Amino acid sequence: MNLTNENTLPNNDAGELSGFAALGIGGALLKATLAAGFTEPKPIQVQAIPPQLEGRDIFGIAQTGSGKTAAFALPILSKIIGLGTKRRPKTARALILAPTRELAVQIEDTIKLLAKGAHISTALVLGGVSRFSQVKKIAPGVDILIATPGRLTDLVREGDLILADTKWLVLDEGDRMLDMGFINDVKRIAKATAPDRQTALFSATMPDEIAELAKGLLKDPVRVEVSPQSTTAAEIVQSVVLARTRQKRQVLSKMLADEAMRTVIVFSRTKHGADRVTKDLVRDGFEAAVIHGNKSQNARQKALNDFRDGSVRILVATDIAARGIDVPGISHVVNFDLPDEAESYVHRIGRTGRNGRDGIAITLCDPSENAKLRQVERIIRMKLPVIADHLGSPDPQRDPREKTERHFEPANDREHHGGRRDGRRPGNGGGKKHIAGKPNGERGPKPQGERPAAAQPNSERKPGSFKRFKGNNKRRFGGKRPANRAA
Repeated sequence: MNLTNENTLPNNDAGELSGFAALGIGGALLKATLAAGFTEPKPIQVQAIPPQLEGRDIFGIAQTGSGKTAAFALPILSKIIGLGTKRRPKTARALILAPTRELAVQIEDTIKLLAKGAHISTALVLGGVSRFSQVKKIAPGVDILIATPGRLTDLVREGDLILADTKWLVLDEGDRMLDMGFINDVKRIAKATAPDRQTALFSATMPDEIAELAKGLLKDPVRVEVSPQSTTAAEIVQSVVLARTRQKRQVLSKMLADEAMRTVIVFSRTKHGADRVTKDLVRDGFEAAVIHGNKSQNARQKALNDFRDGSVRILVATDIAARGIDVPGISHVVNFDLPDEAESYVHRIGRTGRNGRDGIAITLCDPSENAKLRQVERIIRMKLPVIADHLGSPDPQRDPREKTERHFEPANDREHHGGRRDGRRPGNGGGKKHIAGKPNGERGPKPQGERPAAAQPNSERKPGSFKRFKGNNKRRFGGKRPANRAA
């Protein structure tokens, strides 16, 4: 991938251009764009739209909320509108891959807004909802397909979708998608598309190792970068509150009692932790909803809609939602835990301070998280001010009337890959392995007589006993699926 100066568009060109018409957008698409409220193009759009209209691949880096969706959607819509409405069955002219369901839904909403009245067909392919309805929607062929890699791979493997006619491929939040364990899926999907496809890769962060993986997906790309990697919006006021883990619940409750915190997203590092924070908030008298990878798509969408329309003031989320929530007017982001990956901090706080508005981001930091805090400060290139220190105060006593909960986090309770799919911790925890309630080596005599149900022939098994499932022998669309299919 050649990213020389000749392939890099300078930032100062943005001031010399005015309006989407100057970028090459015209006709009904321009009218719909203006009607949707897109009057002045943003820097990433100024830099990315013209080369895409010329057929060039794009490697785009911009802050979350900087207008990346319109930057890749408008050139694709401009090209597809000229192709007419005749499509081959089970095909998609353009494919947009997103790491999470929420981001995929958000992208489709933006495309529908930009393409209003242009007779552009779109479809969503993502997990957690009916597969049958998705297959039915793409059966006659669609113009633009927005998908998460997991469900898309399943449909291609089963022959319900053909990508050979796909001329445009977009990877939105590419670093997160590659980092979530979808690397092999993305490569297989890209290989199945048309050889002469045009590819765009957009992200707010692009670590060097992920950029290396992207080299195989892009051909002589134009690199557009409107801000240094991993920077945060200047409109966001960031700070730290020092508090031990047992103090965080009380600290958060006191913060939320302030009426200035109108619309708040609270980020937790794990799904288990998000559920616990939500329960504690409800016990403390706050209306709160939660979204994470273990929730069904309908439950996640309902929580997001309730948060968007003001039915609930507080949304508790894991990093799976950090790049898929676009709710206007979020006043505060609270990091209940620091993320495992410092880059996720940028996406978390990017939910506030969007489109030039002011926002506040507060991080609760336990002493055990100091190393993570230093990583965050290193990647955002600034030291976060400490606005409160509760470490000298005693830990609050938990109400004995509340059900005691075990505060552990299963090994597979992470939003990214790496945990075991069976939910057990790696290794034996340092203790002896127990079999039938006895330590290994102290087994009782082997029972005699009737074999267990699982070992009996089918004709001898009791009703409801285990049966081995024999899957079909259809040709697989390459390899095993990644352990994490939450997205």
